[in-house]
Amino acid sequence: MPPAQRQPAGRGRNRTHLHLLLFLLSVLQTRGYIQIPPDYTNRNLKEAPTITTQPKSHTAFTLDDVNLACEATGNPMPSFRWVKDGKQFGEVLLGSGSRTAGLDEELSSYNGSYRCYVANELGTAVSDLVHLITEPIPTLARERKQKRRQFEEGESTVLYCNPPESSDAPSIHWMDKKLKHIPLSERMTISLVGNLYFANLVVNDSREDFTCHAQYTTANVILPKEPIAINVTASNSVVKSRRPQMVQPAGSHSSYLVLRGQTLTLECIPEGLPTPEVQWKKMDSPLSPSHVRELQHGRWLKIDSVLETDDGEYVCTATNSQGSIGHHYTVTVEAAPYWTRLPDDQLYAPGETVRLQCQADGIPTPIITWSINGVPITETDLDPRRLVSSGTLILNKVQYSDTAVYQCMATNKHGNILINTHIHVVELPPQILTADGLVYITTAGKTVQLECRTFGSPLPKVDWEIVDTGPALANPKMSQMTNGSLQISSVSKEDSKMYKCSVGDSNASIIAELNVLNRTKIVDPPQDLRVVRGNDAVLQCKYTVDHMFKDPTVQWKKDGHKITTSSDKYITSQHGPLKVMNVQMEDTGIYSCEISTKLDSDSSTGSITVVDKPDPPHSLELSEKMDRSVTLSWMPGAENNSPVSEFVLEMKEEQDPAGSSRWEKFETVPHDIQHLEVHLEPYRTYHFRVSAVNAIGHSEPSPPSDSYSTPAAQPEMNPENVKTVSTDPNCMVITWKELERQHFNGPGFKYKIYWRQSSDRDLHWKSSSVSNPPFIVNDTGTFIPFEIKVQAVNDLGAGPEPVAKIGYSGEDLPLEGPSQVSVVELNNTAVMVRWSPVSTESVRGHLLGYKIHLRRKGPRSHSRRGDRTTRSLATDKNRVIEVSGPKVEEVVSDLQFYSNYTLTVAPFNSRGEGPHSNAYHFSTPEGAPGPISSLTFESLSETEVTLRWEAPHKPNGVITGYLLQYLEIVPGSSSQRPVETINLQAITEHTVKNLDPQKHYLFYLGARNTAGDGEMIVRQGATWLDGEPPSVINMTAGETSVNLSWVPGDRHRNFAFRFRYIQKSDGGSWEESEQVNSTQAFYQLQGLNPGVWYLLQIWPGNTSLAFKTNGPELQELPSSFATQGWFIGLISALILLLLVLLILCYIKKSKGGKYSVKDKEEGQVDAGARTMKDDAFGEYRSLESDNEKCSISQPSVCESKRSSNDSLADYGDSVDIQFNEDGSFIGQYSGRKDPNTHYSSGATSPVNPNMPPPSISFPTSVTGILGPN
Repeated sequence: MPPAQRQPAGRGRNRTHLHLLLFLLSVLQTRGYIQIPPDYTNRNLKEAPTITTQPKSHTAFTLDDVNLACEATGNPMPSFRWVKDGKQFGEVLLGSGSRTAGLDEELSSYNGSYRCYVANELGTAVSDLVHLITEPIPTLARERKQKRRQFEEGESTVLYCNPPESSDAPSIHWMDKKLKHIPLSERMTISLVGNLYFANLVVNDSREDFTCHAQYTTANVILPKEPIAINVTASNSVVKSRRPQMVQPAGSHSSYLVLRGQTLTLECIPEGLPTPEVQWKKMDSPLSPSHVRELQHGRWLKIDSVLETDDGEYVCTATNSQGSIGHHYTVTVEAAPYWTRLPDDQLYAPGETVRLQCQADGIPTPIITWSINGVPITETDLDPRRLVSSGTLILNKVQYSDTAVYQCMATNKHGNILINTHIHVVELPPQILTADGLVYITTAGKTVQLECRTFGSPLPKVDWEIVDTGPALANPKMSQMTNGSLQISSVSKEDSKMYKCSVGDSNASIIAELNVLNRTKIVDPPQDLRVVRGNDAVLQCKYTVDHMFKDPTVQWKKDGHKITTSSDKYITSQHGPLKVMNVQMEDTGIYSCEISTKLDSDSSTGSITVVDKPDPPHSLELSEKMDRSVTLSWMPGAENNSPVSEFVLEMKEEQDPAGSSRWEKFETVPHDIQHLEVHLEPYRTYHFRVSAVNAIGHSEPSPPSDSYSTPAAQPEMNPENVKTVSTDPNCMVITWKELERQHFNGPGFKYKIYWRQSSDRDLHWKSSSVSNPPFIVNDTGTFIPFEIKVQAVNDLGAGPEPVAKIGYSGEDLPLEGPSQVSVVELNNTAVMVRWSPVSTESVRGHLLGYKIHLRRKGPRSHSRRGDRTTRSLATDKNRVIEVSGPKVEEVVSDLQFYSNYTLTVAPFNSRGEGPHSNAYHFSTPEGAPGPISSLTFESLSETEVTLRWEAPHKPNGVITGYLLQYLEIVPGSSSQRPVETINLQAITEHTVKNLDPQKHYLFYLGARNTAGDGEMIVRQGATWLDGEPPSVINMTAGETSVNLSWVPGDRHRNFAFRFRYIQKSDGGSWEESEQVNSTQAFYQLQGLNPGVWYLLQIWPGNTSLAFKTNGPELQELPSSFATQGWFIGLISALILLLLVLLILCYIKKSKGGKYSVKDKEEGQVDAGARTMKDDAFGEYRSLESDNEKCSISQPSVCESKRSSNDSLADYGDSVDIQFNEDGSFIGQYSGRKDPNTHYSSGATSPVNPNMPPPSISFPTSVTGILGPN
């Protein structure tokens, strides 16, 4: 204890000063009672008596009713003694203190006040003071039978009960002779003392058995009174009504004293006719519905568990049609003593200070007194260590002799209450209650307490030391707590050591171990995010923990509430981040991330602010409505966390049913403006709306305003673009740009048109009104100038005065053509054309210009008869060159060389062209020829290539010859080696010999005339090598077929071969396919059996292969007629016959189709020219190629072709034939070929070499459908 508390108090001259000093010292005490921990090893500790069953006050009607109960516990077992009216009553009892009456004693001898005293060596406990009342069982005195009482209808009366008096108040029941309760009502009521009141009598109240029954519950008896008979007769006169009168309680005022917690019943029983109604109220406050209720049809007001607040004035008012009467009740609430604070039973160590606080309340205020073991403290020896002040008992420096039971008693005029409190001063040996060898694990930076919990009385002294180091308190970070624990602040790795706790004056000690780990830390905390509504937000929360913590707990909270991931709203991971999906406005808030381990945690906060476009403005109103303006005002909507920057105002005008109205933006105002004056146009009906804009976007528009209509006014503008668009002579068409409807400004809108001839300004204006353009003025003459103007008018007046403009009546065709047409040559393809202008009068309108009509008549002359190139030049179509305005010369270009031309010139106006001038003829000179039309190749051997071509489409003169050059291509180099240049005559075929089969060449060929050499075309080509069968075959087997593919050799001629195949297992004969071309690159062998191994050979050649078809192997079926030879032969003959018929039909169809081809050929030959692709290369096919393709796809057709004198094969190398997949052909052809010409069986084109040789075999494969690749 502090020194000040250990010093003895000196004796003063005034005892009051001593008591005050002791009280002040006791207030400064910090040590108090002790509690024995449950894990303290304790012997059997003695206990002071504790009363468990208190006696109760009661009334005894017989000796059996006498029961004074008193039970208690204690160690050692306590004894019991009773005190009656302050004197010892009976002998001392052991085990139980309850008493009952003796059989031979008088009941009245037990009447009195009792207390029970329970004692053992630690003190004496005292019971409550109880009162035992004795009285005989209630009985009825002999009564005389009452006479029948006579009443008239409408009178009031009371039937008295007068039960025997007893301390046990009876319950009153009014019943008939059948023991049925008399029905009660507002008219018939029982009073608190049991009397039966009638507010007014009726004839039906007549009866002879009104019986009062008094029930005494404690005495267990019911006493019936003598029956009362009444007779109510009807009055001969009219029953008179009367105002209410109070019959119980009497008078106008009564007072009641009630104690807190008791039940108070106020009664209000009036009489009168008609039966009065009763109403209750409290003067200063309303009646509490919680514990105040009305009973007996409103005649009783019952207050349960009375409180101090129920004190006051109450009023009962009885009312009927004749008047009312009231009664006032003054209720005074007082209280017997009741506890507000109770002292506790505690253990204390010697030398400590004890404070027993005992507080009670009541009305009047109770007096608090203290007793020790049942003896008032004022009657004990004076002890300076003991002080009583304001109900508090203070004991300084308690000793073992202070162990006792102390009684606190509160007393006022309404009674007393008593409470027993134990003070037990004990001495207990010290013990260390904390286990030895505890290991404390914590994280760096935290404050940790190493526990060394001890217990003893007096309190043990605890010492700490660091093992192998010294006293722990020498470290400034370490301090010892009042409970003995060692506290280490801001621990670090260096504090990981062993610590020893020991108790002074004892051999008890324990060892504690401290391990310090790295602290948990958030290194990347969540940030403050602003996210647009509907997007996802990610809050980071990266952290570090000690390696011993493998799985820390990551807990996210929003505004302090835990976030669960059971929904799709939040996605979290063990690494910390939180993803909030599809954020909405309610997701705005403070988000915290907490990383927790078993030892520590770290947390950090961020925020998500969800932003969105603002809510639409509202409360849009129109005010200050004027003819040409109105003021708009509005209230902004929610900004959604993004401030509004501006408001956009829109208006919509109501249109006629045929029109359409739409919202149009007309103003933008800053965010701080919420009203605007809008200027309007007359005779319109407007609607307005407002939308808000922030950084996210535009809000939805506000609800539209009420419509607002402006009054009509005269037009403020006239139409624009007034002009004439006359097209017919002798009339004038006036047109203009119509005004928008919003410019009509009123009803009855029209256009007023004015016109007069401009040559005579003195003429009066003619006018007319129309609703829309155009306006036609007839009988004007041809191309007469007029002044015209158009004015807007409506029912309220006309618009501004319009400005007159010049217009013309309709035009007519010009009357004369130009003269003196001449042509001056500018170059070989351009000339300058000149002519004399026509007169203004002859134009009869606005001269728009002149048109030069140019026609090419053809070449100037033909140098060679029958030259196909010359014959191919067709006559040009007419050309029209339009010259705008009054120009009288124009350059005509893009003329063709070596041609004859004729031209004329004609003027034109909006009506059309006038007469043409006389024709003028001129010619153009020769020019260099254009490129030849086509160039194809044919390789007849490995050293020769035959070139064939056609004359240029544009010879631009007479072709005199051709220039041929060819160069050798050097591999790996961009340059070429020149080989030969050849000047040729006007021929279309030439064979180049002595070529290297291993080389590629570039061939240049161009035409010549007297004007020079034409443009040369370039083609690449090479000779072809002898063909050979493929050596590498790729096979893909199906169930009944196998696909065979290979890569044709580069620059090899086509080579014909066959596939031979045989089943491995059956040892049958070899089967052969149809003839296959090496250039096909694909063939499908069909008609195979599923699940069978086959050998495959290429013939001629020595390549052999094996393959197996897919699917299960077919099992041999039992012999039947379907497997007989005659049946198979019959079916084969039928199939063959059907096949021949199909072939004949196909041949007939093909022959019928060839004549259209022939007609086309002859048509092209007659035209003398044939279209070829300028950039085509090697576009020709040999007869063998044609036959080969036919043999694959349509062999019968090809047989027919070879037997026909006018088939496509007759066209030889000038026919380019290609077959589609469906067997049809495409191609170009010209000129018939000599059928006796010999063709090589080799490849015919270095570009398209896949031309198979002729074949007449019937196809057994899909090559007949697909054709060669």
